[in-house]
Amino acid sequence: MSQFNAYHKNARISAQKVRLVADLVRGMFADEALDTLKYQPQRGARMLEKVIKSAVGNAQDPDQNSGRSHRIEELVITDVRVDGGPMFKRIQPRARGMAFMIKKRSSHIRVGLTHIESVE
Repeated sequence: MSQFNAYHKNARISAQKVRLVADLVRGMFADEALDTLKYQPQRGARMLEKVIKSAVGNAQDPDQNSGRSHRIEELVITDVRVDGGPMFKRIQPRARGMAFMIKKRSSHIRVGLTHIESVE
């Protein structure tokens, strides 16, 4: 059985913030993970929720899966990876003519789903 992936590249949130909720759903069934993320207050949970829904959509598309469609109850989140992306660099003026760097961080969110039969 193959793995179904979905990505959100250049998400405008730091990877550290998304990793907190990513650790929460790693290893869960996809429908349980979506229910869990729905009640999380973090902004990163909304982004991760969208990526999981996209991966579920990829798994349910019969054109990609050689005619097979997978049910959401049978899909397990096997891979959640949040990597750092490019940074916007800005200058903050400080006292005595100095300048500090402000780094507006972004991240790449990757979710991999696998059918329950291939996990066991």
